[in-house]
Amino acid sequence: MKLLCSYSIYLGMVCITILGMMASWVDRKITAKLQWRVGPPWYQSFADFLKLWGKETTIPEGCSRLLFPVAPVIGVAGAACAAALLAAAAVDPSADVRGSLILTLCFLAAPAVALIIGGAASHNELASLGARRELRLAVACEVPFLIAVFTPALRAGGALRLGEMVAYQRMYGMILPGFSGIISFLVTLICMLALLRFTPFDCAEADTEINSGPLILYSGKMLGLLKLMKMMMLGVVPLFLITLFMGGIRVRWPGIAITAIQYLLLVLLATVLRNTNPRARIDQAERFFLIPMTIAACAGAVLAVIGY
Repeated sequence: MKLLCSYSIYLGMVCITILGMMASWVDRKITAKLQWRVGPPWYQSFADFLKLWGKETTIPEGCSRLLFPVAPVIGVAGAACAAALLAAAAVDPSADVRGSLILTLCFLAAPAVALIIGGAASHNELASLGARRELRLAVACEVPFLIAVFTPALRAGGALRLGEMVAYQRMYGMILPGFSGIISFLVTLICMLALLRFTPFDCAEADTEINSGPLILYSGKMLGLLKLMKMMMLGVVPLFLITLFMGGIRVRWPGIAITAIQYLLLVLLATVLRNTNPRARIDQAERFFLIPMTIAACAGAVLAVIGY
């Protein structure tokens, strides 16, 4: 069983990469349709990554020779490790590692750390500005996100393993129904937009303002890794929400069809939200997460404690 679980982890990392690329295409296709454009073909994400991988990689003068190339690797590694933990919990909840929920949260923060390190190491004004915005947004977003994520853990009897949360939902049903589940899910869903750098919380990479911010000096393979990181996060974060609130990831038929529908609905909802809202200023985003979102997350946690 352990051997099967280890192979499933590696397979899950490959699948999450493919899933993220296909989800990125769905996002771009729907965005194009909303803007009365044709949109890219289904293989566009793969073609973009291969094109960047074949281009020359340059490190501009003045950049940190150590931190500048390491930052994209940190982001991709974090997303891959989070995918591995989700895969392990889906295949065999009893073989999940101890404290996997906390580990997953740490790995989900790695892409933000990568953008902060990469922007600061660029020694470019726009990149540094984007890194500062990313830092402020990450700190503000993490507060309600952590509270909302640990609310279903309270509902599951204080479970700190993803496998325990999946097993609990398979026995007693999804955590989403109920006041605490709905509130925490909505808070986590909004935080998901910030984790994915979707509008209205894409102020750190605002193309029309600071020309992609931390990504401005990246090229070739390193830029390809940063793009891959964002696509992998589009695969990981919705599956993380499914694991916490919607019964867990199902890998056998017909449950896998239910998981696919849930995942697609989350991607569609995120795409619609990012295409129907203007970009927020960084101070507006900070206030939004630290005040109303934190209050809502705390209300969900209190309701979970008292049994609602």
